[in-house]
Amino acid sequence: MSDSLLAHIESPRDLRALPRDAIERVTHELRGEIIDLVSRSGGHLASSLGAVELITALHYVFDTPRDKLVLDVGHQGYAHKLLTGRRGDFPTIGREGGVAKFLRRAESEYDHFGAGHAGTSISAALGIARALEHQGREGRAVALIGDGGMTAGMAFEALNHAGDLQQKNLVVVLNDNEMSISPNVGALSSFLSRKLSKPAVRRMKGWVREFLRTLPADALHWAHKAEESVKVFFSPGLLFEALNFRYVGPVQGNRIDVLLETFENVKRMLDGGEGPVLVHAITSKGSGYEPAEQDPFRYHGVGRFTVDTGELAPSKPGPPKYQDVFGDALIALAREDPRIVGITAAMADGTGLDRFAAVFPDRFYDVGIAEQHAVTFAAGLASEGMKPVPAIYSTFLQRAYDQIVHDVCLQNLDVTFALDRAGLVGADGATHQGLYDLAYLRALPNIVVMAPKDENELRHMLRAAVEYDGPAAIRYPRGQGFGVPLDPEIKSVPIGEGELLRDGDDVALVALGPLAHTALDAAARLSARGLSAAVFNARFVKPLDAASIVALARRCRGVVTVEEHVGDGGFGGAVLEAFERMGVQVPVRCLAAPDRPVEHGDPDAQRAAFGLDAEGIERAALDLLGVEPS
Repeated sequence: MSDSLLAHIESPRDLRALPRDAIERVTHELRGEIIDLVSRSGGHLASSLGAVELITALHYVFDTPRDKLVLDVGHQGYAHKLLTGRRGDFPTIGREGGVAKFLRRAESEYDHFGAGHAGTSISAALGIARALEHQGREGRAVALIGDGGMTAGMAFEALNHAGDLQQKNLVVVLNDNEMSISPNVGALSSFLSRKLSKPAVRRMKGWVREFLRTLPADALHWAHKAEESVKVFFSPGLLFEALNFRYVGPVQGNRIDVLLETFENVKRMLDGGEGPVLVHAITSKGSGYEPAEQDPFRYHGVGRFTVDTGELAPSKPGPPKYQDVFGDALIALAREDPRIVGITAAMADGTGLDRFAAVFPDRFYDVGIAEQHAVTFAAGLASEGMKPVPAIYSTFLQRAYDQIVHDVCLQNLDVTFALDRAGLVGADGATHQGLYDLAYLRALPNIVVMAPKDENELRHMLRAAVEYDGPAAIRYPRGQGFGVPLDPEIKSVPIGEGELLRDGDDVALVALGPLAHTALDAAARLSARGLSAAVFNARFVKPLDAASIVALARRCRGVVTVEEHVGDGGFGGAVLEAFERMGVQVPVRCLAAPDRPVEHGDPDAQRAAFGLDAEGIERAALDLLGVEPS
């Protein structure tokens, strides 16, 4: 629209040039644009809507980019992207060469710190604040963290350090909507609820509620939220003050007038040397769009939808998702074995453990965004005879590496790691690619590392992993399987044994995971050229079925290894190491993802670019055999 204020905002400097009474209109336009754009392209909706006023007020009051705004995770940051020069490119979000879903330093001078994993913002902002001080530069650091991110242990480590340093140029804004992706969990919430049972607190709670009802505009809604959050006056505020933060709040996080006044006051506090400051803002996830407000969990990350009704575009019919097959298989195994428990780090729906939780609520644990704790908690369970199954995305399990080494593998404890989203993940980009797990796991003692070729084999591998008396990890991709028939009985896969899918004498295509099916397609292409290709489904990276692979290598003219993982330290390297140990001298090509960050884009196009499609595998085999492609 021609009179749009947003159309004239190319940077926060343009925003700050507007009169204060125009900023509420800007937030309405931002919200409308986010809803419109996400309805057409999909993306993170509810979390971004809830943070519109917070981000707008921060950019209006603080002098960004001189003042450094650090967003936790980044899925709350769509308003930030729209206000910082990326509005014209926003429809390309998540596409190859387009705007990233998360924050990227290379994308904008306003993205001061890349963020794809939760809990990092306070540590990063403290480091930035300290760097400004060391270098004698003016400026402040502001961390915007969701209450879900506060369940990450490093957030409290950073608060403790910042308070100890008494960092005067640091602000932490806690966006409290009582959710991360799944509803928040933890003892802190229970502790605060117990505090509310005291008579004095109940009287204060009633007084606050009655007082807030006298306020204008959305005071009744605010009163309800304040009724739930009045506990802040008695516990979190005292907690943050004990950490040497000046605590401000709770404030109405979806009221732009309240935020502008609050942040102006906070800025004066910093100028007066009263930092660090923590601002506690109560927001509504999905604010301003009723369907997302009513069901923020469903509208956290969405595909296309109809704006007027909120109706989500129907999913395309097709095979079941790997996560759902995993969840159902774990339920079946848990019915046989009462020692099995499921563990998630705030991703029950994303991992399929919501299905398990519905059947076995007493054997399901959501530990919040706390992967380190999840792994050591699992180790503790295993040390007393339970069979824990932490289901954690490959990219997030990286955050718990020391716990995998120290608490699980060195003690040889019976923990089964289900690594969802292994391999390429598409629109989520570099921070979420599951391309490193083989390298960081196969170097460890005692652990078994495996990858199924399809959803049916995933079920059998899950039984093998659970029955294995020691640590085991299964990596599998996001999205739908192949639609292969599911065997009526879940049978264990023999540990360390691969599977010959097709025999041949010219070249051996040795593939890991779902790329075994792609290798079969490549073998068919080679067959059409008169070349005989064997296809071996390796199944295991550790222990590698070296005997079978070596036997193939010794009767073929060359070997091509195929994996959806970086080449360094991956499956191909394991094969080469086996050949060296066993004195095998044969030409080898190792096909894998490149040694560089892989950004957002279409996974199929990326596989083709990396030579991991059927044509690329065929091309590598022809090159290995010295055959010119026609």
